[in-house]
Amino acid sequence: MSALSWKPSLRHSVSEWLSNNQQLAATAQHERHVSQQVRQEGRTLRNETHCKTVWDEGDTSRRLSDRIWDVSRWRDVLEICAQKVDEEMEALTLSKERSELALAATSVPLEVTNECLTLREGRRGYELVSDPVEEQLKQEVELIEGVQQRLQRSVDQAFEQLGILQEIRHQLTSDLQNKMEAVDIDTSCLSLTIKSQSISLKTNPTRIPSGSSSPQQWAQFSQYNVARAREAVLVSQQMRENMSLSRAQVQNELEAQRRAAEFALRKRKHHEEQARDELQWQIKTTEDEMAAMEGDIRGLDADLQAKMASLKLAHTRLEARTRRSGMDLCRDEVQHGLVAEVQQLESTIQALKQKLSDAQLSLQKMTLHHSCMCQDLSRKQEALSLEERSMQCRTRITSQSGSGRTAVPLVPLVNSSGRSNLQLLAQ
Repeated sequence: MSALSWKPSLRHSVSEWLSNNQQLAATAQHERHVSQQVRQEGRTLRNETHCKTVWDEGDTSRRLSDRIWDVSRWRDVLEICAQKVDEEMEALTLSKERSELALAATSVPLEVTNECLTLREGRRGYELVSDPVEEQLKQEVELIEGVQQRLQRSVDQAFEQLGILQEIRHQLTSDLQNKMEAVDIDTSCLSLTIKSQSISLKTNPTRIPSGSSSPQQWAQFSQYNVARAREAVLVSQQMRENMSLSRAQVQNELEAQRRAAEFALRKRKHHEEQARDELQWQIKTTEDEMAAMEGDIRGLDADLQAKMASLKLAHTRLEARTRRSGMDLCRDEVQHGLVAEVQQLESTIQALKQKLSDAQLSLQKMTLHHSCMCQDLSRKQEALSLEERSMQCRTRITSQSGSGRTAVPLVPLVNSSGRSNLQLLAQ
């Protein structure tokens, strides 16, 4: 039998074996203890992190809800403010259009008044006077031109204010659009959960985007937009009130001046009619006197011719009696009577000639004055015709103003701020 092969190796003692077993048991026990401790800490960490995560998610959702409420509140405020701006823009546009219509309506009165002044420049002679009618018409021209400037200034201011409101409306729209987008985004974020399909890890999600603002800046921006819009609306409302008062005051002033001018025109026409009638009576009376004077001149001339015949008779008798001879050439009573008759006839003829000359001179003066009165009557009739044409021309003003309303009584009007009491025409 062959002998077993023996291989030399390191051998341990029993004590080493026991020590190794104890070491393995102690290490296993330690590792189990460490494992239990790690597991306990892991469970604690899981519980804590779960609670923290749930709390943070809930807190974030609450903050999102609060933020959505804040943004929605500002969105509602901006919507109301934008609606008021739109309403004010519409009201201001309407007021501007009314002022433009009032401005356009002054063109006819100005044209008519200038036409009346031009017509009255056609008067001649002493009829071309600077009367109250001319003064009132010139005042009316100045008033209308001043009214046009005031209305044009109101229209320009309204146009500028509309531009400001339009710019504010654009700013409100932009802010409102941003608020609506922010509400949509935050609402979408609030609806997300850990089970949502659209969630994923993002690259550097905690970065601060450029153009970010602080909550204070965010609130101040919307507050500024709303405050600016409200201030612009108040300015526009005050402007509309001033425009309304200005239109009513302008209408009052134009109506009062129109009535004053037409009253002066009627009064002047009445005076001219009186002067014309008086002149016609003077002409008629003068013509009657001229006819009577012509009759008297014919009578004086006939008497003068008769007296000349009597004088010829007396001269012939005296001349014939000078041919007596001797003592019969006596200055008897017949001679004295004939001489006295000749002297009387010569005196009478001289008086008749003087009176005839005076009558002819008076007739000549009356004829000349009659011609002057006829010329003046023609000028008065022309002036009266021009006044009637002016009055007829001014009916275009009343027909234009009457086409839009039935009556123009003066009524009291007080503006809403109570600044003034004006007598305004009912519109």
